Amino acid sequence: MRDFSNNFKDLPDYILKITHEIWEERGLATLHHYYGKDIPMRFPSGMVRGNTGVIDGTLATLAEFPDRHLLGEDVIWSEGPEDGRYLSSHRLVTWGTHTGHGAFGAPTGKRFEIRAIADCAAKADVIDDEWLIRDAGGIARQLGWDPSDYARWQIEQEGGPERCQKPFHPRDDVQGPYTGRGNDNEWGAKLAAILQRIMDKDFTVIRREYDRAVRTEHWGSRGGWSWEFAETDWMRLRSSFPQAEFRIDHVIGRSDPGTPNRAAVRWSLTGGHDGPGHFGAPTGAEVHVMGITHAEWGEWGLRREFTLIDEVSIWKQIHLHGMTT
Repeated sequence: MRDFSNNFKDLPDYILKITHEIWEERGLATLHHYYGKDIPMRFPSGMVRGNTGVIDGTLATLAEFPDRHLLGEDVIWSEGPEDGRYLSSHRLVTWGTHTGHGAFGAPTGKRFEIRAIADCAAKADVIDDEWLIRDAGGIARQLGWDPSDYARWQIEQEGGPERCQKPFHPRDDVQGPYTGRGNDNEWGAKLAAILQRIMDKDFTVIRREYDRAVRTEHWGSRGGWSWEFAETDWMRLRSSFPQAEFRIDHVIGRSDPGTPNRAAVRWSLTGGHDGPGHFGAPTGAEVHVMGITHAEWGEWGLRREFTLIDEVSIWKQIHLHGMTT
């Protein structure tokens, strides 16, 4: 890779090695090198600017879950429009035991296991633009919280509706160094088309394009087999925000030796909580949903689908609407 250290044979190797070094080798100080000084990091929970905030957030997480492990499940990547800049969509499985005080309150001794997906732009050994979704609803559930109740508690702990951290919304975004939209691979285009049809409320696409034995892994640390789980979950999400604007923000497809054809799509929904569904009775709240979907194909269609959103941040937006109107 152009301008990268010889310690890394390719972009997936770089992403997996630095993730292990930062988290499991406790190399927090390496973030001064691996993360840009002014990096914009977009979490559904809000915006963070600069590597100092990243270091402090990582430290707080490890203090709360000191046995935290992160296993790289896949890195789906593309080259950017600028030579030497890349975008990786890194899906990982992570777990830990709640033995310290922190974002989830007093220690419970309970263990969680969830997925996260990070879209990271990197150039010359440095990540300088990022979009990251952790399955916060999955953590909440496994630690004994209902995600809605946890979001309400979070608002209170952060000082109430006027002072709490506001979830990410596109109006608060900044333009970072990465300006790419992905690549032109057919598998990325295929996944983007499937998601577009789902959001256009054409749910027949699932039985037409998904393998009947598909395994779907969704937010809230939930999953299911075959068409019914995928149909119901996507219907309940779209029904919650029936007129929200759907946007596809980044598309990668890859066909690599030793792996199935696969794709990564970052997408968003922005609009009113105007229908019943995954988020209860409609409230009219303005909500932004950041989503990332990974998919793998087999002989009989899409055989594995992974989609993450942050339920807690969505509930937080819904509760804040009720507290300020």
